[in-house]
Amino acid sequence: MQTLATQDYIVFFLYFVIIVGYGFWIYNRKKKAQTSSNDYFLAEGSLTWWAIGASLIASNISAEQFIGMSGSGFKMGLAIATYEWMAAATLVIVAVFFMPVYLKNKIFTMPQYLNKRYNSNVAMIMAVFWLLLYVLVNLTSILYLGALAISSISGLNITFCMIFLAFFAVMITLGGMKVIGYTDVIQVFFLILGGLVTTYLALNLVATEFGSNGVINGFNLMTTHANDHFHMIFDKSNPNYMDLPGLSVLIGGMLIINLNYWGCNQYITQRALGADLKTARGGILFAAFLKLLMPVIVVLPGIAAFVLYQNGHFQTEMLQDGSVNPDRAYPILLNLLPVGLKGLSFAALTAAIVASLAGKANSIATIFTLDIYKTKLNVEADEKKLVKIGKTTIITAMIIAVIVAPFLGIDKKGGFQYIQEYTGFVSPGVFAMFILGFFWKKTTSNAALFATIGGFLFSIIFKFMPAFVDLSFLNPMGFAVPNADGLYEIPFIDRMGFVFLICVIGMYFISIYENKKGVQPNGLEVDKTMFKMSPGFTVGMLIITAILAALYTVFW
Repeated sequence: MQTLATQDYIVFFLYFVIIVGYGFWIYNRKKKAQTSSNDYFLAEGSLTWWAIGASLIASNISAEQFIGMSGSGFKMGLAIATYEWMAAATLVIVAVFFMPVYLKNKIFTMPQYLNKRYNSNVAMIMAVFWLLLYVLVNLTSILYLGALAISSISGLNITFCMIFLAFFAVMITLGGMKVIGYTDVIQVFFLILGGLVTTYLALNLVATEFGSNGVINGFNLMTTHANDHFHMIFDKSNPNYMDLPGLSVLIGGMLIINLNYWGCNQYITQRALGADLKTARGGILFAAFLKLLMPVIVVLPGIAAFVLYQNGHFQTEMLQDGSVNPDRAYPILLNLLPVGLKGLSFAALTAAIVASLAGKANSIATIFTLDIYKTKLNVEADEKKLVKIGKTTIITAMIIAVIVAPFLGIDKKGGFQYIQEYTGFVSPGVFAMFILGFFWKKTTSNAALFATIGGFLFSIIFKFMPAFVDLSFLNPMGFAVPNADGLYEIPFIDRMGFVFLICVIGMYFISIYENKKGVQPNGLEVDKTMFKMSPGFTVGMLIITAILAALYTVFW
C-alpha cells in the first residue's frame, strides 16, 4: 500500500489552504457575485486574459490527461499528443471566428445560442442532453478517475477520496465563476510545476538507467531506445491505428473533436463569454501556448515509463489482472518522487481534478439555471433566486456524481476513452449544427434537429455496422482496419468525420427545401469586420502555427 509521508501532507495542506483562502478573499472582495446571475455564472467583465487562459487549461486538464494520456504515451507514444497540439491550433480558430459571433450576439450559454439561432425546441433538447452528459459522463469520470489516482498514490480509501474531491470542488464552485477563474491561476501553477517535477524525475531516471545524467540526455536516450514512440502519424499497419488513424489526426475527425470541444462547449467557452473580444482572444491565445507545453507534462512521463519497463523495471507494478495496464505508469512514477516533492505532485494532480470538477459544476449550474429553470420553470425569478438555484444545482450534481460514479465501469474502459466514446456519438451533429448556424444564414431549425438526432443515430449505425456489413473495401483508403475479431471496423475519429459530412449534407438539402417553401431562418449578426485581428494577436497566432509546423515536421 502506497502512502504519503508527513512532509507530503504538509505540502498538500499548504496548497489546500492557499486555494481555499484565496478563493474566500476573491469572494469577499466581490460581494456582487451573491446577487447578480451574470456575474456569478460568467464573472462578467472581471476576468483578465491570463485568468481566462489559465482557467481554460485548468478546466481541461484532469486525471484523464495525467493518468490516461500518460498511459497512452506508454502504449503508443508521442502520437497521443495530437489531442493537445491540435487543440492549440483549434483554440486559435475559436478565438478568430467563434468568439466574435458569440460576443457580438450577446450569447452567454450554448442553449441560448440555439434558441436565438434556431428555436426553443432545439435549445431545450440540447440543454437537457448537455446536463445529462456533463453530470453522468464528464463529472462522474473526472471524479472517479481522480479519486482512483489519488487513492493509488496516497493509499486512502477511494470513496473518501471522491467525497473529499467533491467537497473541495464545491467550496470553490459556490463562489461563482470569478472565484473559479482566479483560483484556477494558482491551480495551473501547481499543475505545471508539479507536472514538470514528475517529468524531470522520469527523464533523469532514463538517463541514469543508461549510465548518463540530465534531462536532455534522458530525452535523447528515449528517442533512441523507443524510436517507434516518437512518430505523430501512424500508418494502418500500426497496432494503434484504430485510436489515431493516420492523417485524420490532422485534417479529419480530430478537428471536429477539438472544434466541438473548444468552440461549442459551455464548460469551456463560459470562461471567455463574460469578457470583451480583445480580452477573450488574449486568454484563448494564452491557453493555446500552454497547450503546446502539456505533452511535456502528460505524455513524456508515460514514454519514460515505457523505456524503463522495457529495461526490466516496474514489471509487477504495471500489471493488473495478469496483463500490463498502461494507466499505472503515472502513479508509479509519482510514488518514486522524494518526500516533499511527492506532496507537490500530489497537489498538482489534485489541482487538475478539482479545477475540472469546479468548472464542470459551474457549467451544469449555468445551463440548468439560465436555460431550464429561468426559461421554463420560473420565468419571474429574480437575480438572487437564480444564484441560489445555481448553488443548489452545484451541490445536487456533485452528490449525484459521487453516488453513481462507482457503478459506471469508468475504470474498466479507461477514462480518456470513456469520455471520448460517449461524447463522440453526438459531437459531429452538434458541431454541424453550430458551424452552419454561424456562417450560413439559410440553415433552418428542422435541419438543426436532423443534425442533433440524425448525427446520434448515424454514429450508432457506424459503430455497429461491422457486425453486419463487410467494410474491408475501405481498408486500402485507411478508413477501416481489422479488429481483434477480424471484422473491419471504422476508426472512431474517422467515424466522426463521416457522420459530420452526412449531417452537413443533410442540413444543406433540408434547409434548401424549406427555404423554397418560404421558411425564414433566424440569422445571427455576422459581418467580416468582426473577425479583424489585432497586431499582437496575429503575431501570437503565427508563432503558435510555426511551433506546430516544426513539431509535426520533426516528429512526423
